[in-house]
Parts: sequence; C-alpha cells; structure tokens
Amino acid sequence: MTSVAQASLGRRTLSGAVAVSALVLLCGCESLRTGANPEVPLWVHHPSWAMDLQYSRNVVARTRREGEPYERGQPELDIRGRRVFVGSSDHGLYALRAGDGHALWRFETLGFVQCEPLYDPEQDVVYFGSNDGALYKVSAATGQLVWRFFSNAEVARRPVLSRGVLYVVNANDTAMAIEARSGKLMWSRHRAPAMGMETAGYSGPLVWRGKVYVGFSDGNVAAFDARTGDDRWPAVDLAAEAEELLGELPQYLDVDTTPVAGSVDAQPVVFVGSYVSGVQALDAETGGTVWHNPAVAGVTELTLWRQPAHGSAPHSGTTLPARELLIAATGTTGLWALDTQTGHEVWRRSLPRGGVSAPVPVAGALAISASQLGVFLVSPIDGQVIDGIHMQDGASMAPAAFGRRLFVVSNGGLFFGIHILAPTDTKRRSGS
Repeated sequence: MTSVAQASLGRRTLSGAVAVSALVLLCGCESLRTGANPEVPLWVHHPSWAMDLQYSRNVVARTRREGEPYERGQPELDIRGRRVFVGSSDHGLYALRAGDGHALWRFETLGFVQCEPLYDPEQDVVYFGSNDGALYKVSAATGQLVWRFFSNAEVARRPVLSRGVLYVVNANDTAMAIEARSGKLMWSRHRAPAMGMETAGYSGPLVWRGKVYVGFSDGNVAAFDARTGDDRWPAVDLAAEAEELLGELPQYLDVDTTPVAGSVDAQPVVFVGSYVSGVQALDAETGGTVWHNPAVAGVTELTLWRQPAHGSAPHSGTTLPARELLIAATGTTGLWALDTQTGHEVWRRSLPRGGVSAPVPVAGALAISASQLGVFLVSPIDGQVIDGIHMQDGASMAPAAFGRRLFVVSNGGLFFGIHILAPTDTKRRSGS
C-alpha cells in the first residue's frame, strides 16, 4: 500500500513521472511547452506542478476487502458541510472530512460499495447502492439507516433525485422509481438481458424534460415517463445499426454509458454510447438519430465539457467564443473529443494499459484516473497531459471535483485530497 511518504515522493519527482506517464498515456504527444494550442482554454497551460497533494489517508479496511483490488465509483461532495461520501470494496460507505480525510462515520453493507453516492442537502441524507443488491438511505450526520430497498441486483450507478422521486438502475437491466421519503417502489421497467457475452458495467439513468433515459445490455436505449414509467418513445436499437455495419450480430451489444443531455442546433438531444456502434445524438422527443459516429468503439463513459466565452490573454481585447465538446472514454479505442453539433472527431489520444475513468471537468481542464498509474489533468482542447500524480497502486475511481479541489480513492485504499494550483502559484512553486 502506498504510504503518505511514498505518495509525497511520487509528487515531488513528478517531472519524470509525468514525462513517462504522458508517453504511455498519449502516444506521440509533444511537450506542452512546445505544443501549446494558441486557442487556450480558461486553464493556462503549464507542464507540471499544477496538482498539489494536500493529504492522503488510509480509509479502506484491507481485511474486509472483496474481489479484485480496485476501488470504483466516485466520491460525492457535500460542499456546505465540507464532507465527502465514498464507497469501498470493504463493504462500507464512508463519510470523510474534506479538509483532512478524517473518517466521521462508516456504514456497513453486505456487499462491496462501488456506487457513486448521492447527497441530498434538503434532508441531509445520502443515497447509495451496494453489490448486495440493495439501495440505502442513511443520515449524512450519523450514518444511521433510514430505509433499505432490495432491488434484486447490484446497484453501481449513481441514483438521481428529482421532485421527491429517486430513480435508479440495477445490473439486471431494471429501471426503478422509488419514493425518496418512504423507500416505496412507484414503478419499475425491466428488459431481458441480451443473450451471450456482456461487458462489465451498465447505464445509469438520465432524468430530463419529464423523461427517464436509460441504456440496456441488449443494445437498446429507452425513454420512460418520469411519473408513470410508460414508454415515451419506441426503444432505439443501437445494436441493429452495428449489425448492419458489421454484417453480423456483434459479440457485445451493451449500452453501458449513462445518457447525457445536450442540444444540436438548439434541438434537445440525448448523447448515448454503445460498445460496438459508437456514439450517437438522439432526438430527445422521438429517439431519432441526429448524428452518429461509429468509430468510437468500446465507449464506457460520456462527459459533456463546456467552456464559456473568454479573453484569449489578459488585456488582449480578443474574446474566444464558447466551446462545447463531448468527451468519450473507451476501453479499446482511446480517449475522444467529439464536436457536439456534428459528432466529428476533434482529437483522440491513446490509453494507458488498464484504461481510464470517466473524465471530470475541473478548473477548465479534465481530471481522469488511470487504473495502473494515478490521477492526471488533461487539456480538453487537445487531449495533452497537463500534470499528474503517480499512485503506487493506480486509481480506477473517477475523481470528484469542486473549485480547485479533487478527491479520489486509489486502488490501494488511500483517500487523496488534491489541490489544483493557480498558474501564478504554479510558477512560484516551480521557481520560474
């Protein structure tokens, strides 16, 4: 397990670590000093010392860990209360103090917790799922159980709370609406899993414009009425297009990415990703295809990155327009940035061995975890590495971000609090 001293050593020898990791992560990239894009984002390019380790704390009980030595999911933040909620492979959900990682309480389940929790500030409660098949509601102050709902299959995706209703999807291709206060089931919709092989993971719910959008392992994307669970469009079979392209039924049909809301030419769309058929923009009302990029094979996570209009440099008088990119993390073809209006590739970068987590927007950059390396900042403009912190056991969990702070649990069970330095602070730290 990585100790605090080892983590600090990895941070202090960052120049070499990032250089090596960047070569692994982004094959063929030049250094940021020589390859800086003139159309800079709000983030100012600098090649190192952008990420500063504030602390690391061991929060996972090794004797209670199950399965492979990975920590997945994503931390959830209570900004006002300065708390972090995170699950682990030792069957627990932890409440941690954001300032120093000190454990406030731990809730025990019957399975490992690889689900991103959901914090509700109105009731001061946390909702989360476990591999024991249950969805839990606990007090955020004490960790005391409020209710437990058994869903009959692993719950690993983040629930969504909307108008007093909790929407959740489990690994058995079942979408459910649950009354948040009582834990009573309001409706559920199930699709029979596809015959044959399936990839690990599954889609979470997108609740938007009165509908619940969900992808399923049989290759379909469905839209349900948020109140009743009734179909709001005929299920869209993404696998059918893949079969037409390949000339045969593909081995994997899964739509494992949680749909993402957006627009194309002011038309509401839902961005979806299929393991074999690529990324599509679907009309939010009808499910019709607006655009399709079949090249993005193996997609597992989608993230919408936005940058507002801003000055290209201080006192330059030049304003760069707002930008929007759809970032796709895949298990096979790399990290992609797509034009949201057309689906065309903007850039693509190779992946390190073991792959990366969902990209998380932070301070104008993207934070990603590499399962065999650590946590990195990547430029959304061109995909180049800005900085990174090497972790001895790597990190599979997607980081959580607020302002200039990042939080993540490494595969070794260490909870990291990371600060992203402002460019002026970075220069001062590096002596430039």
